Amino acid sequence: MGKLTVKDVDLAGRKVLLRCDFNVPQDANLNIADDSRIRASLPTINYILSKKPKKLILMSHLGRPDGKVVSKYSLKPVAERLKELLGREVRMSVDCIGEDVQREINESRETVLLLENLRFHPEEEQNEPNFSKALAGLGDIYVNDAFGTAHRAHASTEGITHYLSSAAGLLLEKEIAYLSKVLEKPQKPFMVILGGAKVSDKLGVIENLLPKADEIIIGGGMCYTFLYAQGKRIGNSKLEKDRIATAKEILEKAKKQKVKILLPIDNVITDKIEVDAKVKTVGENIPDGWLGADIGPKTIRAYCATLKKAKTIVWNGPLGIFEIDAFASGTKKVAEFISRLKATTIIGGGDTASAIIKFGLEDKMTHISTGGGACLEFLEGKVLPGIAALTDSSITNA
Repeated sequence: MGKLTVKDVDLAGRKVLLRCDFNVPQDANLNIADDSRIRASLPTINYILSKKPKKLILMSHLGRPDGKVVSKYSLKPVAERLKELLGREVRMSVDCIGEDVQREINESRETVLLLENLRFHPEEEQNEPNFSKALAGLGDIYVNDAFGTAHRAHASTEGITHYLSSAAGLLLEKEIAYLSKVLEKPQKPFMVILGGAKVSDKLGVIENLLPKADEIIIGGGMCYTFLYAQGKRIGNSKLEKDRIATAKEILEKAKKQKVKILLPIDNVITDKIEVDAKVKTVGENIPDGWLGADIGPKTIRAYCATLKKAKTIVWNGPLGIFEIDAFASGTKKVAEFISRLKATTIIGGGDTASAIIKFGLEDKMTHISTGGGACLEFLEGKVLPGIAALTDSSITNA
């Protein structure tokens, strides 16, 4: 991958700063609702600990406290969960920089420390040099394992690398390996599934993957702009008027490049996005007063028939409003189908990953990305600053 990894550097007796992505969902009582991001960091944490570091200092953000100390965004619940998962003490720090933090690191008996929420300081998102330098001053070497924030040039992802030798963690290395293979040499046939609310969110991915993909399957809210561009009636479904011309261009470009784009041939529709809403299934055209909320059974069968041929599948964006059971069938049945295929299945982060976890299929996919926005930008072909900033593997003095 061209960058130093955690396996390339000497960690013994050193203070290791590890950037994790512990931005976990919590319930109303601040209990962790899904610890998958914490679990995803465990291989790197355990690997570092196996090398007998002097200290392992973990850092992360949680939520959007907007540069202020907000108690509900404290990482204390994460420290408690980590303690359970690791089976060892995890010291929760009072802050993420400052003399008190430095003293804790030097004097604490615990090997593992978790710094308080980085975003309690506005300088984190500002990538402010003095804040970056203060973070770097806590350790001897920096490891980034937070793919979910790799697309942001923040102090803890980009700025810190100007002051310390840096390397990729095992999770970050894994993310890069899977996603790079998709962009560079996917095993054919290569199918792409795109969903989610908006066409505009996926334009970069479509543009970048169109020359590489064999077929592109489209569902979710974004499909209605494409259907409208084809002259179909979409009722009150989501429509991005400023993207109609773009949708037409994409369909025409795909035709010229002989890449088949599949759109719904029937739709599950509703009068409102509520649990108690009226629900029915119609064909390609949606009547006025109704809106599309999921792909229909004929579409599910058609999509699965296409996916059956695939050797590589990349999926980013759910095919319906999966959070409500009445509109979850499309996403669930397609997910169940691809989980049984002998194909490389790569699930984009964010809502798609949440859907796969909801349906209990996470262990049946080849790779589930831990980054929503980062995964999208990587698939768009963009350079992610958190990865670009890491020390090149040709430099061996880490």
